[in-house]
Amino acid sequence: MKMTARILSWLGVSALAAALSPAALAQQIKLRVADSFPVGHYIPQVGTKYWMQEVTRATNNAVTFEYYPAEQLGKAKDLLALTASGVVDVGYVGPGYVSDKLPLSSVAELPGAFPNSCAGTMAYWKLAKDGGILARREFAPNEVRVLFAFALPPYQLYVTRAKLENLKSLEGLKLRPTIGGVELVRNLRAVPVQIAAPDLFESLSRGTIDGGLLPSSSVFAYKVETLVKSVVVGENFGSFVGTYTISEKLWKTLPANVQKAMTDAAEVAIRRICEYSDANQVKDLDRLRQLGVTMVTLPAADKKTLAALLKDGGAVWAANLDKRGKPGTEVLKAFTEALQAPK
Repeated sequence: MKMTARILSWLGVSALAAALSPAALAQQIKLRVADSFPVGHYIPQVGTKYWMQEVTRATNNAVTFEYYPAEQLGKAKDLLALTASGVVDVGYVGPGYVSDKLPLSSVAELPGAFPNSCAGTMAYWKLAKDGGILARREFAPNEVRVLFAFALPPYQLYVTRAKLENLKSLEGLKLRPTIGGVELVRNLRAVPVQIAAPDLFESLSRGTIDGGLLPSSSVFAYKVETLVKSVVVGENFGSFVGTYTISEKLWKTLPANVQKAMTDAAEVAIRRICEYSDANQVKDLDRLRQLGVTMVTLPAADKKTLAALLKDGGAVWAANLDKRGKPGTEVLKAFTEALQAPK
């Protein structure tokens, strides 16, 4: 009975917002923000909470937020549907968790695509924000709009084995890939196993996976630093993109000044996230080294092998999507151009 009342309360907020006039709405908007990040994760601390605070400040407290971290309002894979339906007002959507619905976004998860978080973030944001090809061809059909987005730094390869010397050591291991890195894991003769980040600790501790592609920050955020024993460093195994979205239906009920406050705050929030991410990469690896995690540099021959595997990855990714009737080649071209554009 309590759960039913709570759901009706959640739904009531969106229904009320839709019924109010713009003038009334500007005085009393309360929005629920939900994500899957654990409490204390740096992205909500540096970006999401900043965005909420700035919107509240810019609207003179007319817009306030209730924040629900750690999958409190739904699993990572369900937040797209919950946001589109209005159960969640602003939801964190990792396209990799719903790759069947947002396959084009994995263009920013391809191995070797970009050198750091800010490069990937700004290129992806250009495609995902209002007017971009991903906004039009991927998010709009799912009835949501991206408020802000980010790309994590290039992933490294972590494993629970203490002895890891070369690529051959990976054969037969069960590894968590990025969506754009599934073929790479297969080509390394390992077994790709899709695992959402909130399930990392349980999956590693139970042996469901033997390791995976991760940024160093996620090792600490999801508390798996005591489980991983070795990490391949100095390579680029892809990335992961995340978005905070709002339903188009709800967006259209918001007054212009609120929309502007959200848009303005987003431009700063994404910079804060990517700059923090890049600045802490080396620090996080140093922390892992101090904990006894072995840093592995691949032999020269393996580096050449890996480079050869990555060479045509983008073209293969695009061709596979083209065959499915998706604009893979068009999106890859747009992303490449965005990466090369003057900053």
